[in-house]
Amino acid sequence: MISDDSGLLAAFVAQRMEMGETEWYFKPDMAQVKNAGSAKPRPAHVTPSAAAAARTGQEHPAVPEKDAGECARPDVSEEAIRAQSGLDELYGAVCGCTRCGLGSLRKKFVFGDGNPDADIMFIGEAPGADEDAQGLPFVGRAGQLLTRMIEAIKFTRREVYIGNILKCRPPGNRDPKADEIEMCEPILIRQIEIIKPAIICALGRIAGQTLLRTNSTLGALRGKVHDYHGVKLMVTYHPAALLRNPNWKPGAWEDLKFLRREYDGLEIV
Repeated sequence: MISDDSGLLAAFVAQRMEMGETEWYFKPDMAQVKNAGSAKPRPAHVTPSAAAAARTGQEHPAVPEKDAGECARPDVSEEAIRAQSGLDELYGAVCGCTRCGLGSLRKKFVFGDGNPDADIMFIGEAPGADEDAQGLPFVGRAGQLLTRMIEAIKFTRREVYIGNILKCRPPGNRDPKADEIEMCEPILIRQIEIIKPAIICALGRIAGQTLLRTNSTLGALRGKVHDYHGVKLMVTYHPAALLRNPNWKPGAWEDLKFLRREYDGLEIV
């Protein structure tokens, strides 16, 4: 008779294979496998919204609903952005933003998603079609892979915060333009200031180059701990790139394990 642990083991192996790992070493105690997907070495910060999401089993906390009047402030000044003290207030101030031309093309403003007190923040470059339709970051195929990547290092999406440099989708998912980044980055900077993450993981070359103000290649940026205004920053592949190039997944897995080791070495109160 096959025990119930066989399904857990299969899920564990499938998750590691997804990230390109091909060898595993198990201790006889199957309880370790049973707990592999949910173990948390230290409790994450929990806010009322995060706790509500956990109680309801909701994977992505709902984007705050704003009526047309509340999101009808297209000319958002940098002073107004800096004046907001919390994520909800910041969202309310910028959700109608048309500082660049993308504001008139979007379906939904993609602000961010996750724990507002997160220790780890993942930052990509811009929303895609699925994100533009739902108003949430990383919910398409690349987002599903990102969720598995996060879970592979024993976190959940509810424990981290996920965002993008741009809050509106560029047409055809093209690379962000310099003026679009210039107009939108102040919102991201204020998000980082409010969340105060201990580690930022930049997803992809563009996110890494933008945050670090560098033209270095992705290969040169990976495998290192960079400084972003006093916050540790690491760079890895964008999940969409991993879908196009599965042979890069082993390298991404090494980056994730590196991130986990850095996190485990932090002294977080």
